Amino acid sequence: MSESSETEFHSGRFVHSASESGRLIPPSSRWNSTELDFHFLPRSVDGFDTLPSRFSKSVDFNLTIGDRAFFKRCVYTTIFAVVFVPVLVLLLHFLTHKNEDNGGPKNLSVALKQALLFFDAQKSGHFPGNSTINFRGDSGLNDGKDGETDADLVGGYYDSGNNIKFSFSTAYTVTLLSWTVIEYRQKYADLGELDHIKDIIKWGTDYLLKVFIPPATNQASAVLYSQVGGNDGSSGQENDISCWQKPEDMKYTRHVSVCDDTAADLAGEIVSALSAASLVLVGEKEYSAKLVEAAEKLFNLATRQDQSHKPGKYTQDGACGGLARDFYNSTTYVDELVWGGTWLFFATGNSSYLKYSTDKFDAAEMEEMASEKAVFYWNNKFTANAVLMTRIRYFIDLGYPYEDALATNRTDLLMCSYLSNQNLSATNGGLVLLIPDTDTPLQYAATASFLSKLYSDYLELLSRTGGSCNTAIFSVQMLRDFSMSQVNYILGDNPMKMSYMVGYGDRYPLHVHHRAASIPPDGKQHSCSEGNGFLKSKDKNPNILSGAIVAGPDKKDAFYDDRAKPWFTEPSITSNAGLVAALVALLDPDLAGSADSDGHNLGIDKMGIFQHVH
Repeated sequence: MSESSETEFHSGRFVHSASESGRLIPPSSRWNSTELDFHFLPRSVDGFDTLPSRFSKSVDFNLTIGDRAFFKRCVYTTIFAVVFVPVLVLLLHFLTHKNEDNGGPKNLSVALKQALLFFDAQKSGHFPGNSTINFRGDSGLNDGKDGETDADLVGGYYDSGNNIKFSFSTAYTVTLLSWTVIEYRQKYADLGELDHIKDIIKWGTDYLLKVFIPPATNQASAVLYSQVGGNDGSSGQENDISCWQKPEDMKYTRHVSVCDDTAADLAGEIVSALSAASLVLVGEKEYSAKLVEAAEKLFNLATRQDQSHKPGKYTQDGACGGLARDFYNSTTYVDELVWGGTWLFFATGNSSYLKYSTDKFDAAEMEEMASEKAVFYWNNKFTANAVLMTRIRYFIDLGYPYEDALATNRTDLLMCSYLSNQNLSATNGGLVLLIPDTDTPLQYAATASFLSKLYSDYLELLSRTGGSCNTAIFSVQMLRDFSMSQVNYILGDNPMKMSYMVGYGDRYPLHVHHRAASIPPDGKQHSCSEGNGFLKSKDKNPNILSGAIVAGPDKKDAFYDDRAKPWFTEPSITSNAGLVAALVALLDPDLAGSADSDGHNLGIDKMGIFQHVH
């Protein structure tokens, strides 16, 4: 590091960006420097107060009072300062904390609890009677029966502000939520939300078990149901796109999209979800085993080697994913199969699944779109899979033949990309723009926040203070600062001074693009034509969709709270899953119960993901 870019100060080192050098800086323009403390030498346990003083222990002062009135004023002033100033400080302290408890930008426990509520509001099927979501009820009870298909597809989650159910996005959501529980189970338990998130995950896996129908014979293909609802092109018929209607009022036939096991990306994501959830629900032995059994069957079908089996993307087949192209258009499928193999390895301990993933890892990287490098979301699993591979290398190094795929340089490069001002775009307000030319930036920032904080925890478990890539270095603290900056932006630390989580803070979106939230729970059934009135209404939503993260602002930090502009105001289960992941990763662990077996107070389970790996 050149002298012009480095300044020594006590035991810390401050690294400043020089545009020609490509050194690391946090993405927000308001940060001018970041401290990197590498602890090269052990710190002394003795403070300065343990050193002997070079002054005498006692000093005699001869004081003479020359003005009694002035002396009295000094005494009274001193008494006032001693008594009333501390009282004032205490009042300010409690008032500040009261405001924070009511939704301040750093109250992550409140934010996490609310973010989980959104999944309850998205439930389809027989709605739980004990739910706190009072504007929802039973819906979609005929799902799976559209005249051509006769299946039981009741349940699952509505994807976003519409009433469509996508198997692809549901599986991704279940995988990501399960991963957070596997890593941070104790945090959920300390917060009192462990049973809640397990219920959310199981609601998803119950449905995913329904969408996979194994073949009756060895020669037949499996059946995968990829979607329920949407516009099937039938002229003049009401559907989930043309009709603004709450789920409970749906009377029209909901189209079912059907695939076979050549839909490799869909199969791989379902395998990942069932496998990861089996580790979360391991206490329910029979159910967990059922999830693993289904995952293995589907994975073996999707990856079988024979001339008649030609895997591909589920959206390239019109009957399978044609209706999903405008919502979840998959661009590759190898990353999902690698993702599925990795999670099956964790779920079973069978190294053949890991071998598949490591053998195909380079192929997945080659298929990764250039515009999606460093992005983890429903269409790109490679980024997150690299982090999982690094986790294996760090904590249970398996050696040959896994060295190449388990190399850690990919993950270090990922972390550097989050912190580099040359490779990363950001708004003036500090929101990273991982895919600058698309809408919904918050979902990408949320998963980047999750991965950076998670990786910093891995490094701390190894007693490492940072990492490096090429000529740049980063610290654990830099990763955590970056992670927190993105969550703080989402929760209100942005130029709009608005929380993008509904119901959180003093100011949040009131006109969310969401059918159920925008129609009053008045006990009446509202037709599609009546629903259009609610869509176009300028009134705020009668139902608060608590915990929903909306799509977010544009590249200039501008946000329009308009129900008719879904690119600003529509939430989705995939986006919320990313925010839940970031929130639980950043949440401070309970000092009494979240330390791991090695004594680290990180709230992370170092070896739980390897419970089946021997």
